[in-house]
Amino acid sequence: MNKKTKASKWVTLLLLSIIAIFVVLIGFSWWKRSPGAGAGGPPASSGGTVGAQSSGSGSGSQTGGGTQTSGAQRMPGAGTGGQGQSRNATTVRVTPVVLGTIENSVVINGDVLARTQVSIYPTVAGKLTEVRFQVGDTVRKGDVVAMVDPSKPGEVYSHSPVVSTVSGTILDAPVNSGDTLTVQTPVYVIGDITSLLVETFVPERFSTAARKGLTAEVSLEALPGTLFNTVVDEVSPVLDPASRTLKIRLRFTQQDPRIRAGMFATVSLVTNTRTDVPVIPRGAVINTYGSWIVFIVNERNVAARREIFLGLENEQFIEVISGLAVGDRVVTAGQNFLSDNDPVRIVQ
Repeated sequence: MNKKTKASKWVTLLLLSIIAIFVVLIGFSWWKRSPGAGAGGPPASSGGTVGAQSSGSGSGSQTGGGTQTSGAQRMPGAGTGGQGQSRNATTVRVTPVVLGTIENSVVINGDVLARTQVSIYPTVAGKLTEVRFQVGDTVRKGDVVAMVDPSKPGEVYSHSPVVSTVSGTILDAPVNSGDTLTVQTPVYVIGDITSLLVETFVPERFSTAARKGLTAEVSLEALPGTLFNTVVDEVSPVLDPASRTLKIRLRFTQQDPRIRAGMFATVSLVTNTRTDVPVIPRGAVINTYGSWIVFIVNERNVAARREIFLGLENEQFIEVISGLAVGDRVVTAGQNFLSDNDPVRIVQ
């Protein structure tokens, strides 16, 4: 055998040795990664005590060569030390559905006026030479309140008196001494301020509900926080064609010396009233996708979603036409965090 043949054999043997080493290393790595190849020896056999390694309570014994006990088959949280599956209760407040009276109203603006306002005119044209009263003075029917000189250039006439045709308080004096008047020029405006009223205009869509005897609450800009009770006393038979409103006048049920003619008033006029109907607080109702819903709480303190249909409403309450029964406990606080069948905890 020559030297060249010997060299080929040594190269071949070296390559085979390297390949064998790689195969051994790969096999060892695979064995280390395989299940059961822990630090203590080879993988466990099917007859091992797997029941002792399960997530159950571990108190049961094994049968039939390593069959797991019932304790090892429990779901997580089923044991005494597991995590419970129940949801946390939502804190809510509830109010029972009751029968009550509900009123629908419209809020409009108005002005406080004297019940009687009359303009006093001269009987002849001429120059106003004398005024005998000022705004705020009280006059009686038949009093002479001013004098007018009807003389023309080159002529002399006696002064003509201006006589009050009503009793009351002077509300306005639109002219001054020395002014030239006609018989259509008012000298004074006299009114009865002992009996004040509120004049307002009702929009056309509410005009059919406006009638004598309706009640209303009035608040005045000059007396914030105070409400005055009034009653509709006068209703115009026709609507104003320009504004499409109906003029009404309301009288105060009790006169108050703080109220003065000319004050700005806000009128909450009751347009409809229903009695002995189911009502709930307005804040209990939720609008979702065009439907009105509430949540009620049953005897097991579990919330239930209910769709309802509404009737009259005001700033505080809503009439329930259907969907609830008298006595149902409606959630009035905390309902925005509820879903159907959620447990709840009721607080006062």
